[in-house]
Amino acid sequence: MRASPLLSLTVLTALLAGPAASAQTAPPSFEGQVIYQVMPDRFFDGDAANNAGVDRGNLRAWHGGDLPGLTQKLPYITDLGATAVWLTPVYRQQAGNSFDTSAYHGYWPEDFRDVDPHFGTLAQFDAFVKAAQAANVRVVLDQVVNHYGYGATAVTAQRDWFTPQAQCDASQNKDVDCPLSGLPDLNQGNPQVRELLLGNAEFWRARGVSAFRYDAIRHVPQAFLKDLLARDRAAGTWTLGEWYDADTGTVAEWQKAGFDSLFLFSLQKAMKASLMSGQSLTQVRGVLERQDELPRPGEVTLFLDNHDIPRFAQGSLFADEGQMNTRYGLRALMTLKGVPVLYQGIEIAQRGGPDPDNRQDMRFEAQWTPGEKAVHAAARSAIAARKASPALSLGSQTLLPMPAAVQDDLLLLLREQGGQRVLAAWSGARQRRTYSLPLNKLGLSVGGQDLTKSLFADQNAGLSVKGGYLHVSIDGRDAAAFTLK
Repeated sequence: MRASPLLSLTVLTALLAGPAASAQTAPPSFEGQVIYQVMPDRFFDGDAANNAGVDRGNLRAWHGGDLPGLTQKLPYITDLGATAVWLTPVYRQQAGNSFDTSAYHGYWPEDFRDVDPHFGTLAQFDAFVKAAQAANVRVVLDQVVNHYGYGATAVTAQRDWFTPQAQCDASQNKDVDCPLSGLPDLNQGNPQVRELLLGNAEFWRARGVSAFRYDAIRHVPQAFLKDLLARDRAAGTWTLGEWYDADTGTVAEWQKAGFDSLFLFSLQKAMKASLMSGQSLTQVRGVLERQDELPRPGEVTLFLDNHDIPRFAQGSLFADEGQMNTRYGLRALMTLKGVPVLYQGIEIAQRGGPDPDNRQDMRFEAQWTPGEKAVHAAARSAIAARKASPALSLGSQTLLPMPAAVQDDLLLLLREQGGQRVLAAWSGARQRRTYSLPLNKLGLSVGGQDLTKSLFADQNAGLSVKGGYLHVSIDGRDAAAFTLK
């Protein structure tokens, strides 16, 4: 959920990095996983019987997607190559609309421990989890710990559960003590609220959920998060926090505080500017150069778009160019250290502007254009290559220095793991180009190497090493990965 400007994290580590938060010597890990993000209402309708109030012509109304539909389409997700599914909230939502919008997105809860009838039932949630586990797919569930829905019963029935306006007015920390977008702000200092929210995590964990994505953590008191994260860590539950617009420094602070992961928004912005808009790759380089600040770089969540920002492909006025650059972005994403997240539809370069246009219904194979099929094939191939390569999925990441003459158009990354070395190359040039670079300027030690094809299938890219030079030939606006001898 999109939030307000950044607050200071100066007290965060002191509050959260206590003995309970660091007790586990082997924290849960998602390194090596590929997450597929689903907004259930906009994914697939598997049960027309729960379609009360559905209006697919209105992007602010319910559209009929549900848990039975997600279960039916699980093979589609596994065929793409994803190993985990992140669901936006499926709680029972407030009954009515607010601001002419239904609660289809899941962020206006009425009951945290039940499934909204539009999505199905608890039994159908359990059936989805069982099917996911049988397919070796981890389930990541979105958790709201900041608020109830505008029209939730608790707002009037449990008034002492919410932060009073006087506290907001007097507060020096408006992000925490004041309502987010006017939503009824929970007072986590109230013992009943605290136990309710901690119990919610236990409730869904007991149903087989592997990880939680915590919404709007900027607006949640750190003292409460200390207890929440300690319990999750002790239970082996991976935690992903959403701090809108987080940069490397913010992610590092929260990892030190106990979260396993945060979304690296600064990299998403740089990739959109460089890969979609054709600006210099030095913007991406600037983010990647800060990797050493991160306590656990392999756990950081990487993405091209999500349900809170315009679709990646929307960065181009033309569908074909948007598809080409999305293919570039997906291949590039699969070369990076971290945990990639694909928001439903990115694999076909689905378009869409700001909310709610970025939440259009998912379309499947029978509805795809040839261009969309090509993007999907590239995504599937890149994910497969990443999963098959220890270096790409788990390896260290070294950003190689670039001569000034090519630094705007070329980025080289060395990934290494267990004796395997993979060189990733991103080219922002407008046309196909062969780069010839002296190895001694790259800090790279490689013997002679004959022409080597990219690890990504059906890609016209090659690498060779001869006479002390590295030669990389690659199409414009593309990314490739090559095994180094």
